[in-house]
Amino acid sequence: MKLKWGITLIVIALIILVGTYVYDLNRSNDMPTQSEFPTQSGIQVEESTNSSLPIPELLIDSNPDENISDYYLSAQNGISNFFEGKQTATLGYNGNYLGPVIKVSNGEEVRMHVDNELDAPTSVHWHGLVVPGSADGGPHQLIPTQSTWEPSFTIDQPASTLWFHPHVIGSTATQVYYGLAGMIIVEDENSKSLNLPDDYGINDIPLIIQDRSFNQEGDFVYVDNMMDGAFGEYILVNGAITPNLEVDQVKMRFRVLNGANARNFNLRLEDNNEFHQIASDGGLLESPINMESLFVTPGERAEIIIDFSDYSKGDVVRLLNDNELVMTFIVGEEVEDTTEMPDTLAVIEKMDESLATNVKTIVLDGMGHMVSLNGKQFDMNRIDDNVALGDIEIWEISTRGAMMMGSAGHPFHIHGTQFQVLSRNGNQPYSNEQGWKDTVYVRANETVRIIVKFEKEGLFMYHCHILEHEEAGMMGQLEVSE
Repeated sequence: MKLKWGITLIVIALIILVGTYVYDLNRSNDMPTQSEFPTQSGIQVEESTNSSLPIPELLIDSNPDENISDYYLSAQNGISNFFEGKQTATLGYNGNYLGPVIKVSNGEEVRMHVDNELDAPTSVHWHGLVVPGSADGGPHQLIPTQSTWEPSFTIDQPASTLWFHPHVIGSTATQVYYGLAGMIIVEDENSKSLNLPDDYGINDIPLIIQDRSFNQEGDFVYVDNMMDGAFGEYILVNGAITPNLEVDQVKMRFRVLNGANARNFNLRLEDNNEFHQIASDGGLLESPINMESLFVTPGERAEIIIDFSDYSKGDVVRLLNDNELVMTFIVGEEVEDTTEMPDTLAVIEKMDESLATNVKTIVLDGMGHMVSLNGKQFDMNRIDDNVALGDIEIWEISTRGAMMMGSAGHPFHIHGTQFQVLSRNGNQPYSNEQGWKDTVYVRANETVRIIVKFEKEGLFMYHCHILEHEEAGMMGQLEVSE
């Protein structure tokens, strides 16, 4: 028996080593070179491109009725230019790569019209929106090629930064990698009254951060490294490699989305100046939080404010992922800034643990293609959990197994709701995750307790948001009904 187990462990180790070697070989042979230079602090960061930060267009509401909005999206093939003189086949919504920003208000009735112009089925999941299961855009709402999906729903949540992306069994990871993703901005009366920077494209900027690899011809190279998903060699922001943004000496609001398949980002300014986080996944925090770095995992969002009045004209301020360049801010003129940083942002009513009807355990296990959730792999024909409409539950989410072999953790997402984090290994959650969340990172050998209320009927997914883990089966589905 001992010999059998020993042989098994050796085989697994060889598979991992070969997979890692092939992944590294692909990266080293297929990647264009990119120069590096030392900064004043002595760290090494990749050289910035000369490209300006693209600002996604706001999607136009085609309905003149103030209370009803009609938005049209088309998932389509495109051609993009990430490198001069090289074309890349991409996917996008209403364009070549990524999609427009959809801005809505709490209480607004929304009617979406989604055309699939691709050569394969797709879907559009409204990540973070509290909507019925029939409108959620999960794998059960498949849009066949050359077909249209027309869900309608009423916005029923506070101001927040959300996003949308495909959720198709077997092709979510590649469709997102090739460009299908976009941002949603929800506003409410409170957010409009705070005098925060909110002039979209001027002092209110989306930052969709991803990582991608390319070959010498400029084509995407999608490689699943067999352990923790697909990682890219280059960091993209809004579809541009390490771009520049000119900013005046004012407060700037950035809506940060980790749109990567698998990579975590640990964001900081090169000079280690502080900034303020004002919102997490599901909305504004109770008050601004001083930060020197921001850790975001796949699927998570955060709104931050950087005050560029601390700088002078001509200053160059770099945003880094650890020591790797993400983008560059070029400071311009000193101008009047009428926006404010209020001490109080929102009132967040904490859910009462004593009202929970159930305490459930979620175990995330494995790595690469050998993953499971509560010992099972996803089955479209199996309902893993049933919840009564309006119930409040406590979920205890933990990791085990292959986590000891080096995997950093899992970002865990629940569809169709927002939750609150109660604790991490029995300790208080971090200050910037004490608001509303829909995605939470569970580190190796950690248990995260959340409290969640299910307020919409239907079938909903819950899963790891490393897209390759999701597709390998680290996902379950629950049905909410009266």
